[in-house]
Amino acid sequence: MTFVEKLAAGEQRNQSLLCVGLDPTPAKFAPSLVGNPGGTEAAVLEFCRNIVDATQDLVLAFKPQIAHFAAANALGALQDIIAYIHESTQVPVILDAKRGDIGSTAQMYADEAFAVYQADAVTINPYLGTDSLEPFLAHKDKGVILLCRTSNPGGEELQNLVLDSGERLYERVAHLAASQWNAEGNVMLVAGATNPAELADIRGIVGEMTLLIPGVGAQGADIAELMRSAQGGGVVINSSRAVLYASSDEDYAQAARQVALATKDEINRELYAIANDLRA
Repeated sequence: MTFVEKLAAGEQRNQSLLCVGLDPTPAKFAPSLVGNPGGTEAAVLEFCRNIVDATQDLVLAFKPQIAHFAAANALGALQDIIAYIHESTQVPVILDAKRGDIGSTAQMYADEAFAVYQADAVTINPYLGTDSLEPFLAHKDKGVILLCRTSNPGGEELQNLVLDSGERLYERVAHLAASQWNAEGNVMLVAGATNPAELADIRGIVGEMTLLIPGVGAQGADIAELMRSAQGGGVVINSSRAVLYASSDEDYAQAARQVALATKDEINRELYAIANDLRA
């Protein structure tokens, strides 16, 4: 199955548009994990496995963030958790790496994501242009998720710059993604929930293309507003810290499940409300 097919299957199977981000921060772990005899890397793996086990029936994707694993000196745990997700669940994995470099280096990053880590999709910074994307796009069965309008406060400093054409920079990225970059139908865009007007603008440009939408949970985005802004195509709504660190005690996995379930249910209520409005 391609990444797009895996996402669709996960949405149908779990009735979910929720993606849980795996951003392990050992300083926030429960006391029992801090004392793991295998050290920090073993603690990271145990933490992530317990989160996966607790939430796998509530999500359509998991999104491990490579910097969190690297900073904990736990890149082996990153490989292991992706392998574990593939072996024990039917949920696809988005490697959140935000890679972007010249073509020859981009080829190495593509090999890293798809050969070393065996990810089903990877996030990419598109600002080096077409040749920097081609090594990723060549993997037709994989997802290539391009930064477009990000959820961080400083994103507007560059992404909202107006070009000579009259487009804002993020709009130019959206137009390219919807046309010449998406020949194989495996491109998605990152569009932050914290910027609902821009999110709606991107939807108008790319049509039904799936959007990966961060900003729910710790960043405070409103689910009802984002669902209205993004309607008309596929969405993958990510929540990381709000799920992972719902509790810092020994009940962290159960607490993560409860937050993930509540988030999934809120998304589905808004989806139902939109469908009813469209039928009215």
